[in-house]
Amino acid sequence: MLKVQLSQSIPMPIQIHLECQPGELHALVGPSGSGKTTVLRTIAGLRQSSTGLIECDSQIWFQGDELHGISKVLAAAQRSCGFLFQQYALFPHLNAIENVCIPLQNSGLNKSERKTIAREWLEKMGISELAERMPHQLSGGQQQRVALARALARKPKILLLDEPFSAIDTPTRQGLYKTLAELRKDLNIPILLVTHDLREADLLADQITVIDQGIGLQTAAPQTLFQKPRNSRVAQLVGISNMFHGIFDAGKLIWDGCGHIFSVVDKGKIPPNARVAWVVPQSGLSVHENRSNSSVQATVEKMSSLGQIAVIQLRIENSDNTIEWEASSAEVKRLQMGLGSQMYLELDESQIHIMPLRPINDPRRFIGL
Repeated sequence: MLKVQLSQSIPMPIQIHLECQPGELHALVGPSGSGKTTVLRTIAGLRQSSTGLIECDSQIWFQGDELHGISKVLAAAQRSCGFLFQQYALFPHLNAIENVCIPLQNSGLNKSERKTIAREWLEKMGISELAERMPHQLSGGQQQRVALARALARKPKILLLDEPFSAIDTPTRQGLYKTLAELRKDLNIPILLVTHDLREADLLADQITVIDQGIGLQTAAPQTLFQKPRNSRVAQLVGISNMFHGIFDAGKLIWDGCGHIFSVVDKGKIPPNARVAWVVPQSGLSVHENRSNSSVQATVEKMSSLGQIAVIQLRIENSDNTIEWEASSAEVKRLQMGLGSQMYLELDESQIHIMPLRPINDPRRFIGL
């Protein structure tokens, strides 16, 4: 298991705590400059934190605190890390199999044994026939497979992936996703993935940590993260479109700007008469032609089609609030929906999630609300 607890203020504030089990893929997501790559480089020993703990497979790689300073630190070469970079970083004067042999140079194996292991890894990547090709003779996806084989050749205790798929076209990326999924079964080591692509994180990760300005804001399984963000900043960073504000008191949520009241259950952590942010997932929305006692009237303001899925923007009656609803093209046709159509929204109160408002510099955002 990998345990990471980092805390520093110079040169960049870092405050993060995460754990990753063997066989688990843990994604780090956040805006550019948020510190995702810094965390990976610190784990690998390519940069050093001032305080914290990095422990892998029961071996301490780094430990330090403000009182006693740094008590233990292993050099990067002593940490059993496989590191895959965004730009492949293959040696241009070496062919594919020679690149994969690089981390085996000081393994005690002879040249023939090193090449045998390297060829086995290229075969696992599905490119053994390209062993003698130079990097410039390989496509981007093929180069990344060579780089992944090289990262794994030494049988590392963890695998660190720094946006490895961002420079690759979509079909090639899908193939690498499949390869990584198959490798996870055999590797049984912690895998940390830095990505700016939330769909990629949702597809691949068991756990996701959202990072902003060096701070880990929330760690959760993808479904929990996208449906129940810890606060409004997390909701913003994970791209939740239907986020609103209101006042919550005694189980009642008053929607800002239109006065609709919903009955919402919270965990008792929201103080009385508090201003809150709130979200509702697509599964908690439905649209109808006829009014009901609990429906909200809205007007179709925008419509866009994404293949068989339509994204509808509806403006709430007598309000500046708009809400997005995703539906199949068949459902839109059934409702005879068009621009300007008057529709009736139903919001499933059991799926409404309320959150405290937390500005980015508010220290209370570290509290587990």
